[in-house]
Amino acid sequence: MVKAEKSISEKMKELEAATEWFYSDEFDLEKASDNYKAAIKLANEIEKDLAELKNEITVIEKDFTKE
Repeated sequence: MVKAEKSISEKMKELEAATEWFYSDEFDLEKASDNYKAAIKLANEIEKDLAELKNEITVIEKDFTKE
């Protein structure tokens, strides 16, 4: 079974929760490095998704301006 890819909004909420963890009472120094790496990976995914979306919008704009 193929896992459905998360939307940008879902990823943003996940990143926000990951960031909030660092300021919470649940913060654990031993887990901080792993959580930081996971947050960076997620942020990079969001950045890639946004770049792809921007390119898609640019293509659509060009198609509309041709007519």
